[in-house]
Amino acid sequence: MLTASRSPARPALIALSAVGAAGVAAAIWGIGIERYLFTVREVTAPALAPGSSPLRVLHVSDAHMAPWQHRKQDWLASLAQLQPDLVVNTGDNLGHEEGLAGIRRAFEPFAGIPGVFVHGSNDINGPAPRNPLRYFSGPSKRHREPTFLDTDAMDRFFTDDLGWTDLNNAAARLTVAGHTLDLFGVSDAHRHWDKLEVLPEAISALGPRDAGTSVLGVTHAPYQRVLNRFTDLDADAIFGGHTHGGQVCIPGFGAIVANCDIPLKQAKGLSTWSHGGRTIPLNVSAGCGHSIYAPVRFACRPEATLLTLTARS
Repeated sequence: MLTASRSPARPALIALSAVGAAGVAAAIWGIGIERYLFTVREVTAPALAPGSSPLRVLHVSDAHMAPWQHRKQDWLASLAQLQPDLVVNTGDNLGHEEGLAGIRRAFEPFAGIPGVFVHGSNDINGPAPRNPLRYFSGPSKRHREPTFLDTDAMDRFFTDDLGWTDLNNAAARLTVAGHTLDLFGVSDAHRHWDKLEVLPEAISALGPRDAGTSVLGVTHAPYQRVLNRFTDLDADAIFGGHTHGGQVCIPGFGAIVANCDIPLKQAKGLSTWSHGGRTIPLNVSAGCGHSIYAPVRFACRPEATLLTLTARS
């Protein structure tokens, strides 16, 4: 009797086909579906002076806006319906030379709601193609001549039209929903535009701080040097962006890159930061956008955070 023998190449071919199919499915999901699954992450953290009433902070970041991204613009505009007390924008708003048109459409409904902002590098330099594998060798570096964006026009829109406060290497005191807040921030630490040395004088210029004043630190890139210095400067909570939450993550594991030196487990979401004997809330937004040259999100939905700050015990 003759028996058929299976070719040893056939199981390998089946396995290879399965891997290829899984890769195609992941690409379809990440490029065609998940990057449009905009999500509001709602969390609570104790960061206000004892006896304070809650403060609702909408944290938005990394829109990387291009003019044709209407779904993202409509979603951002809809967030005004959450009626936050304060908006914290941690930068990288622009993603195209004409991205300001989309930013105007997205944020116009927030006019009159107090807000603060800092710059990411993509608020100043336009995006450029790059090899994504380089992120595995450490934080990215720019190697080509940048395209300069109209940062001044964006800043005028934020400050003049919306009434937001510029915290790029600066400090400000605001009264928000009955709370006195001291806020300070830095420009993009990823490009070494952070001037941490100017903050003590800027904070001192605000005048004496009442016992009921809460202190918030704002940065685009949450490098450890920035988080440590903010903690030393008495921040009660810190807001950061830049990481995209890893952008392409492993389900059940999380981010595999952060594009800065923050621990990977803190590349997205609410955690705590400890330094100098103090431990304070840290919220790192995964952001709601991506570079036009890397239009994908996988196991990392685009997001904004509604962070309710409550009184410390």
